[in-house]
Amino acid sequence: MIKPLADRVLVQPKEAETKTASGIYIPDTAKEKPQQGKVIAVGPGKKDEPMEVKVGDEVIYGKYAGTEVTVENEKYLIVKQSDILAIL
Repeated sequence: MIKPLADRVLVQPKEAETKTASGIYIPDTAKEKPQQGKVIAVGPGKKDEPMEVKVGDEVIYGKYAGTEVTVENEKYLIVKQSDILAIL
C-alpha cells in the first residue's frame, strides 16, 4: 500500500455522477472530475504543521489538486493537506 510522506494525503476519489437529477445519463466525455473523496492514508505531517485530517474522513479538495496514481486497478489521488478545502 502507499504511505504518504510529510503533509501528503492519499484520497480515493468518489465516482463521477453518471445520471443527472432529472434522469439524463451523462456520457464519459462530459463527466466532471470529482472533487470529493475518502482519506485512505495520511502522512506524519510537518514539524510546525500537524495533520488535521485522519483516515476515513470524507473530504473536498481543489479541482486541479494532487497527482493521480493507479495501484492494483484502483485510482487514487495524492494531495497536500493544504489542497484539502473541507472535511465533511
